[in-house]
Amino acid sequence: MNKDLHDHPVQFVRGIGPGKARLLARLGIKTVADALFHIPYRYEDRRRSCRIADLRHEVLQSVTGKVISAEIVNTPRKRMKIFELVIGDGTGFLRGKWFNQPYMKKLLTPGKMVVLSGVVRRDPYSGAGFEMQNPEYEVLSDDPDRDNIHTLRIVPVYRTTAGLGAKALRAMMYSIVGFASPLIEEYLPGEILERYGLPPLGEACMHIHFPPDGTDLDSLNRGVSPYHRRLAFEELYLLQTGLAVLKKGRGGERGISFASAAGRLADRLEDMVPFRLTDAQQRVFREIHEDMRSPRPMNRLLQGDVGSGKTIVALKAMLVAVEAGYQAALMAPTEILSEQHYLNIHGLVEGLGLRCVLLTGGRREKPLKEIASGDVQIIVGTHALIQEDVSFHRLGLVVIDEQHRFGVMQRAMLRKKGLNPDVLVMTATPIPRTLSLTLYGDLDYSVIDELPPRRKQVITRLFREQDKGGLYGFIRSEIKKGRQAYIVYPMIEESEKTPLRSAVPGKEAFDRVFPEFRTGLIHGRMRQDEREGVMEAFKNGEIDILVSTTVVEVGVDVPNATLMLIVHAERFGLSQLHQLRGRVGRGPHQSYCFLLAYGKLSDEARRRLDVMVRHTDGFRIAEEDFMIRGPGEFFGTRQSGMPDLKVANLIRDARLLGIARKESFETVERDPDLSGHPLLRDRVERFWRGKIEIFRTS
Repeated sequence: MNKDLHDHPVQFVRGIGPGKARLLARLGIKTVADALFHIPYRYEDRRRSCRIADLRHEVLQSVTGKVISAEIVNTPRKRMKIFELVIGDGTGFLRGKWFNQPYMKKLLTPGKMVVLSGVVRRDPYSGAGFEMQNPEYEVLSDDPDRDNIHTLRIVPVYRTTAGLGAKALRAMMYSIVGFASPLIEEYLPGEILERYGLPPLGEACMHIHFPPDGTDLDSLNRGVSPYHRRLAFEELYLLQTGLAVLKKGRGGERGISFASAAGRLADRLEDMVPFRLTDAQQRVFREIHEDMRSPRPMNRLLQGDVGSGKTIVALKAMLVAVEAGYQAALMAPTEILSEQHYLNIHGLVEGLGLRCVLLTGGRREKPLKEIASGDVQIIVGTHALIQEDVSFHRLGLVVIDEQHRFGVMQRAMLRKKGLNPDVLVMTATPIPRTLSLTLYGDLDYSVIDELPPRRKQVITRLFREQDKGGLYGFIRSEIKKGRQAYIVYPMIEESEKTPLRSAVPGKEAFDRVFPEFRTGLIHGRMRQDEREGVMEAFKNGEIDILVSTTVVEVGVDVPNATLMLIVHAERFGLSQLHQLRGRVGRGPHQSYCFLLAYGKLSDEARRRLDVMVRHTDGFRIAEEDFMIRGPGEFFGTRQSGMPDLKVANLIRDARLLGIARKESFETVERDPDLSGHPLLRDRVERFWRGKIEIFRTS
């Protein structure tokens, strides 16, 4: 695309001007390029004009006829002016009505030939004739070169805004697209277009807005027309090209080689833990260790289902860095999760003679000095780790947990804090492969695809409010066997704004229901030392029932806990439900996850809960979640630091994504900085602008 179109304000297009430009700006349309990617959200077939005698009630149709009469009717009671038009075509008459638009009398005068498009209804008074209320109209011209925009064609329908109606916006888009299409420069190699049957960019931009007569209407409305495929391919190609450039650029960077570390600390850690690592854990650690031996910076994604043992693998990698004389940092998205990581690893680390410190927003002064001096080898913290006042002594490895809460930019900020440290991205949230290619396309990929042996499948059941009696009876019998239970609520305290049950009164209620058992309470507003004390008591078996909010979602490992009850399960997302279920089933005993739902369930909530009952595999659940919510909600691109996709859909266009990735990576392999493709380089820079600097200038 001509780069001038990205900077060309729409107000300078003929027929737009400052007033209309202000209205377009409400839709985010400021430049010509913005307008080209304001894609119609549906299309209407107005190609055929119907005879008035053949009209049908409650059907969207188009009619061509001569204006017989045009009058303004006043309605005194409602103080409304109705413009009424009657047209005829020799087979009958049709009335058109427009409310509070008297100016139309000057436009649609008797004798003119017009086309009306709208929903046909029977005359509400006589029941005999037909009428259209507020139909779209077009005056037919004798000029053969004048196009019909609103009728007698496949008509685009755009999302509008206050003060800007569908017809006015369509006319503006026609002016802008007509101005821009001849100026658009193709940047994709001709062989790629030919190989995948993609139309040229200029043709696609014109026809995605105003399709030619032979275009299949269904393919347009499903977003799979040749023009949609071309623009979707463009977005995915630019996205993947940026990731390919990042990855290729890092391949030539000088990083840290940890070849001097023999892995003795990692071996000692394995001897300390009371379990044997699975074959999948060993394989993934070897992949990571091989990366760390290389002088190139590691950038690897470690993915695995709940309970697959990612943390111990990451800790082994951190010990490799420490053995080579470097510091290692583990960053988590919340204080609660960083505390859980700290509690889980600091005892192991200190048992090896090393020091571990927790750095969060609340505890800073002493840890900052110890980090800067090198007195501590392993640092656990939140995003506080990437703030300016944190100075590492010798940062060698960064482990980022739950990466989808961060993004490309935050990864880059953390890397700048050390000598180009190795980066290991770790997620307990399974991600569909199509999304992984999009968000992690610049990373190498490892998957722990095996759960520890003798792990029993968690039995999941859905219960309604009336089932609570039997549910409580089962909890009582399970605890009498010596087991423990989690009870999770969506809120800490009750609120007047919502009828949801909450943890604080819930704890009091369970004290009354189970007076013979010991109950505890944990939530995010408690002080850190209080939370640590409660969790330690639960781990030690001093608490039978732990009432909680979602602070136990990740990082908690109590093998004796066999029962998870999630109250108001209909209010939780699939990923969160799966994470919570992952807190049980960690010991040798059969475990259960009970979903307690209240009220009438929405269709989406019912689908989520049904998926939870039917499936325990996290990757299958992620695929289902992706299908239910769509890519935007599943993984907000704004949150992840990725460019927005305006045409491509990661569910619908999964195959196209694979093609775009293959072609873009091959292009970058041949031309790493795209110096031989100046138009493509400009497009990639613009596509990623505001997210990350793709091409380094230093």
